[in-house]
Amino acid sequence: VEFVESGGGLVQAGESLRLSCVVSGIIMEIQTLAWFRRGVGEERDMVANITADGRTYYIDSAKGRFTASRDNAKKTIYLQMNSLKPEDTDLYFCNAYPWTGADWGQGTQVTVTA
Repeated sequence: VEFVESGGGLVQAGESLRLSCVVSGIIMEIQTLAWFRRGVGEERDMVANITADGRTYYIDSAKGRFTASRDNAKKTIYLQMNSLKPEDTDLYFCNAYPWTGADWGQGTQVTVTA
């Protein structure tokens, strides 16, 4: 299983980014996937998840600003991040949800300046 994240960058508060994650080694049609951020502790924090049929869940801080989507044919999931805030600054990853031990990718850095 492999996850390759991209799309991060340095933006100002209020701007947008679209993260992408190309997935391999997973049957996309049956797997819930999620976006995580590195957070403060050792465990990564789930930001949003998306089921195989497109249902989404967001943590409170992401609701109304972030939108998760997926293209199973392209084996890719996305996270549209709007109205970014400095507190969104972090290293973002994707992985299966719930996480069952698959290796993490390199992540993509999101940095938001005030």
